[in-house]
Amino acid sequence: MNEKPVLIAREGQLSGQRWTVDTDEFLIGRGSDCHIVLPERQVSRHHVKIVHDINGYRLQDFGSKNGTHLNGTQVKGTVPLHDGDEIQIALCVKLVFVGTDATLPLTFDPPIKEGNLTIDEAHRSVMVKGEQLTPPLSLAQFRLLQLLREANGAVCTRDEIVDAVWPDTDGIGVSEQAIDALVRRLRDRLSELDDYNYVVTVRGHGFRLEDESH
Repeated sequence: MNEKPVLIAREGQLSGQRWTVDTDEFLIGRGSDCHIVLPERQVSRHHVKIVHDINGYRLQDFGSKNGTHLNGTQVKGTVPLHDGDEIQIALCVKLVFVGTDATLPLTFDPPIKEGNLTIDEAHRSVMVKGEQLTPPLSLAQFRLLQLLREANGAVCTRDEIVDAVWPDTDGIGVSEQAIDALVRRLRDRLSELDDYNYVVTVRGHGFRLEDESH
């Protein structure tokens, strides 16, 4: 049995994903250096962390702007964590703290598979036709691919890409050339395993993901 606790997302863009708390200081926030990166704007760059020591697991809020609630009560400073506790981040993301694998819910969302691409958001990994892409995509490339997948074939505008990929910038300093370069890099990485063009440019509108069996 894995004795490390697990966090399961109940709401927000990452709903259904789960993460093992495998370090003594497990950071959650919007920043790219966090163990769990939450893309919602209401989340602070470094929002909370889970601390592990001889006394068990504790939740520490960093004085976040939009706050953290544990089982409906706002967290001030550091509070103990117990199996089944519900952590609500900035009133937009709910995480359930599960003490051991023995109490894991029987159902959770598996990696997303449609067509030839399989995206595992929990581990930030991508498989193309059953073969894992190594090394992994950069965070920016992975965020772009997530956005395109979640659009289910619809066109994603450049503004939507900026919001999803660079959430801390409010679009400041992100040029069209930077977006085009990111799209090219994502195409290049996917082409390492399949020369099919998954990321389609829709001129004057944006980009969409075309991932049907071929």
